[in-house]
Amino acid sequence: TAPLKGTFDVDIQKRICREVVGQLGFEETRGRIDVAVHPFTSSSSPADVRITSRFSDDEWQMGLLATIHEAGHGMYEQSLGDSGLEIDQALSMGVHESQSLFWERMIGKSLPFWKWATPKLQEAYGSFNHTPEQVYGAVNAIKPDNLIRVDADELTYPLHVLLRYRLEKDIIEGSLAVEDIPSKWNSLMKDLLGVEVPDDSQGCLQDIHWSAFAIGYFPTYLLGSSTAAQLAFYCEKDIPDMYEKIEKGQFHELKEWLTAKVHKHGKRYKSLDDLLEAQLGEKLNPKYFIDYLEAKYSELYQC
Repeated sequence: TAPLKGTFDVDIQKRICREVVGQLGFEETRGRIDVAVHPFTSSSSPADVRITSRFSDDEWQMGLLATIHEAGHGMYEQSLGDSGLEIDQALSMGVHESQSLFWERMIGKSLPFWKWATPKLQEAYGSFNHTPEQVYGAVNAIKPDNLIRVDADELTYPLHVLLRYRLEKDIIEGSLAVEDIPSKWNSLMKDLLGVEVPDDSQGCLQDIHWSAFAIGYFPTYLLGSSTAAQLAFYCEKDIPDMYEKIEKGQFHELKEWLTAKVHKHGKRYKSLDDLLEAQLGEKLNPKYFIDYLEAKYSELYQC
């Protein structure tokens, strides 16, 4: 993970993020990019979509990937119809997360992307002499001792979601009291991920969702991950040189494909399955996500 560490001026990070997501297709003429403790996206209409990110001066990955993630949400909102009617709203949060995760993971964590983006880091930071392959490996490194969901690698991230789903299910069913959440959380972290939780701020209080009454939201991240992998599979079928385009920084056709398959339909379909079946020919199929993870990490770790 050496390429991720060092001293990185936050203003330079912001400039790089703005340049990257602008190239991906987020239009600042119809939105803006700001800073927040926890990244989020808000939209009052396709003409006013605001995204936020967060930054640290001792590493650059968090800010860039968070900005790409939120830009994925933002591009979905900017590409919806402008009638103001319900049919021109996002279909579901699962679909929304598929758009942010498509750009963050299928694109932003791919080797072709880093062949395009690494020179930007090298130009901005004179001492940054890492190769695209080294950056790709660092960005995708497994973090076995990680405690924080938003910092998790793609391979262990689903376990963080599963933990939260189990807790929410138990709370709603009445088999878990609220005061017992911390101890149950810590126990599940040990069972699922093999890590000890030192305090609640790195445990059950790390997310904003429950304090905002967003019960049941966490599974949308896993639905989004599976959908993003399935969309990427079919996108490459329709655009065979998809990854060659990514390596050249040519993202317009990919964004247009997503708009045609997902964005422009708003709430035309009743469910994610209906949307995927109509546009891709099959309902949500976790096979694509599993195949993606197996292929990626088998190659990375040569196993």
